[in-house]
Amino acid sequence: MFSYEKRLQFPVKIKNPNPKYAQIVISQYGGPDGELGASLRYLSQRFAMPFDELKGLLTDIGTEELGHLEMIGAIVYQLTRNLSEDEIKRAGFDAYFVDHTTGVYPSSAAGVPFTASYIQSKGDIITDLTEDLAAEQKARTTYDNILRLVDDPDVREPIKFLRAREIVHFQRFGEGLRLATDRLNEKNFYAFNPSFDKNCL
Repeated sequence: MFSYEKRLQFPVKIKNPNPKYAQIVISQYGGPDGELGASLRYLSQRFAMPFDELKGLLTDIGTEELGHLEMIGAIVYQLTRNLSEDEIKRAGFDAYFVDHTTGVYPSSAAGVPFTASYIQSKGDIITDLTEDLAAEQKARTTYDNILRLVDDPDVREPIKFLRAREIVHFQRFGEGLRLATDRLNEKNFYAFNPSFDKNCL
């Protein structure tokens, strides 16, 4: 069960709408390395995680990613509020507008809708934690790219906060992977069916 506090993890108060920026930032809502995929990845992987500390880690980070999804949604919404038809056309926001008006829809910056194929839940401790480490780095790189393209401080500050959290998550998953490898045998064999490991030698 989750306890929901009705405030964003970091304030989002954007004064100047900018649909071009919205098209960039939305990738962290529903793109291949975005917050929706992160939350679903970790909250799905936790069920097969045999160690309580790591199950808790996946639950905590997966829940925090939902809060990050909320922040990205707020950024996209505030960047597209009260647009005129001329602003929509000039920014190239018309293709998105035709399908979604200014509703926040999970897609990449390229306009590709979210798909579960962006995530993986394998049920193997080492595989899943390694996936998670890579996912956090890919998200950090996406935030780096957004910061290269956006100069509005009202957008940059929450994006910089989110980027910093990706680094912290990467560090926590690194600690989790070390804990897991310490608990498994030295060859990192499968945790759930040791007799199967004999056939993998």
